[in-house]
Amino acid sequence: MTDPTPRPQSATAPLWVAAGWLALLLGAIGILMPVLPTTPFVLLAAFLFGKGSPRLRGWLLRHRVFGPIIADWEANGVIPVPVKWLACTMMGLAAGIALWARLPWPVLAFQAACLTGAAWYVLSRPSTPRG
Repeated sequence: MTDPTPRPQSATAPLWVAAGWLALLLGAIGILMPVLPTTPFVLLAAFLFGKGSPRLRGWLLRHRVFGPIIADWEANGVIPVPVKWLACTMMGLAAGIALWARLPWPVLAFQAACLTGAAWYVLSRPSTPRG
């Protein structure tokens, strides 16, 4: 249950909100560009909005697509199987594009290390709530 008493806005609230919008923008770009992950940026935006604007956090939690993902993550640390598949597919696509573009090997090695770590993390999270 939420506290209906309005909180006074802190001096840093605009910075939290600006950072939240930036995270949400990066997540939106990630929908179109496979090199950026969408879900972590949306989760970050929910956290940042929570620090600066309960109204914006509530809007994000009520969002048709992102709301359930955020709720699952916050309640149980859950990443649903379809989201895992999508994340790993997009990471594979990003690696494929980098190979196709013949990026220098240090860039490919760095990208491979980052994508491997990200895929390991995503795949190591539970897919359903434990109970």
